[in-house]
Amino acid sequence: MTDENRALLKRINDFAEKVLGDIDPQKVPVSAQLEALRPVFQEIADERKMSLEDVFILYMDIQSEASSATEAKLRDELKDLNEGEGMPILFR
Repeated sequence: MTDENRALLKRINDFAEKVLGDIDPQKVPVSAQLEALRPVFQEIADERKMSLEDVFILYMDIQSEASSATEAKLRDELKDLNEGEGMPILFR
């Protein structure tokens, strides 16, 4: 992931934290969540001279990439634990 995309993701996630706060994403419709994020998406769209839809797609792509990287890292850490690395000698 590029530094620019990482910064964009942080910017959107920081905004989401402020406006969505402690909502339960399982109970609040996705459409309402997206509507709450519209201001930051629009701001980015205006800055980059992109459509709102293109910014949303870019965000989803970056978010997916970040989630995949986090999942891969967790898988590697669990693999290391399963192979005995990081485990005290008594338990190997």
